[in-house]
Amino acid sequence: MNNKVETMKKKSKHTLTPRLRFPEFRDKPGWEPTPLSALLDYEQPGKYIVQDSNYQDTGTPVLTANKSFVLGHTAEITDAFEDVPVIIFDDFTTDKKYVDFPFKVKSSAIKILRSRGKDELKLIYELMSRIRFDPAQHKRYYISEYQNLEIALPSPPEQQKIAECLSSLDGVIAAEGRKLAALRDHKRGLMQQLFPQPGQTQPRLRFPEFRDKGEWVNKLLDELGERGSGHTPDKKKPEYYNGGIKWVSLADSKRLDQGLISETEIEISEQGLKNSSAVLHPAGTVILSRDAGVGKSAVLAEKMAVSQHFIVWKCNSRQLLNWFLYYLLQKLKSLFEEIATGSTIKTIGLPFFKALRITIPTVEEQHRIADCLTALDTRINAQATKIETLKQHKRGLMQQLFPAPEEV
Repeated sequence: MNNKVETMKKKSKHTLTPRLRFPEFRDKPGWEPTPLSALLDYEQPGKYIVQDSNYQDTGTPVLTANKSFVLGHTAEITDAFEDVPVIIFDDFTTDKKYVDFPFKVKSSAIKILRSRGKDELKLIYELMSRIRFDPAQHKRYYISEYQNLEIALPSPPEQQKIAECLSSLDGVIAAEGRKLAALRDHKRGLMQQLFPQPGQTQPRLRFPEFRDKGEWVNKLLDELGERGSGHTPDKKKPEYYNGGIKWVSLADSKRLDQGLISETEIEISEQGLKNSSAVLHPAGTVILSRDAGVGKSAVLAEKMAVSQHFIVWKCNSRQLLNWFLYYLLQKLKSLFEEIATGSTIKTIGLPFFKALRITIPTVEEQHRIADCLTALDTRINAQATKIETLKQHKRGLMQQLFPAPEEV
């Protein structure tokens, strides 16, 4: 058994007091550390394991042993686990999720945990999420070993008060999350309407001032802008890096598909730029990942270099607007993902981009479409920021309502 577990088991019992308590509990005894084994029972998933891997968009959710947990849905509604809420625990990573809906599971690494008594399961889950340890030290951190760890709990009435507070906040976060999902769905649907379908030369939806402007024209993308790429300076030479020149690489995958990209994980130096095939692309350049994360795109907020994993276009503004191209590439993302090939890393070869044709309207109509989608993205980003602010508020509140994890 790992030393951290042994240490936590051997600690003498002592009560703990959080920094913030509801008024009616300020004079009550402190929280008492309790082993998880005294609070939770667990069971193997057994008959709830799904054998079929043909998942769909709707039906009974299927939970798998990874951080996302929800793998997909299955039509197999028989024998779904319905005695919820429970805590789902991943034996491999100790990732966990509070689940309050019927489900089936994909992996036997998942364990199903429930409260042994009247303790608030949601509160136990939140406290479990604050346990600190390094699962990388273990080949498999079995639930039977994990249950030797301790959390500190107050009396059941105080548990209920805290759980109700956090559940109320979770409800607000979930409601705002649904608004964000609705905005994103609206954007996807709108893009299907604002751009022509494959083989067509007019979209199904046009702004009133362009309804009599005729068909869009189909042209080689290379005729509408200057195509380029990038390179990776020699990584064995530290003087080629950390020199203040922003350099977009596969490490920036999370920064793509967000419109402008203004920061990069890695920077290179003037020396690295001069001693490689990398070039400095101007602000406004549209970039597209053709390797891992294939199809992700962005617009450079300032001068930057890119790695060889990216294709870039500097648009001829008299024919093609960079923001229109960005949104068009976003719409074509499923196509890029479909044609990418490779057993280890999916990639799109250069010949595809040399032959890539796109269908475009006049620059004025491009402006109108890009402005519409940019305004919608602004709303989406504001909503995402609102949700993150609420989550930060919850984390801060939990810091006050719970004793510090290292005190347990």
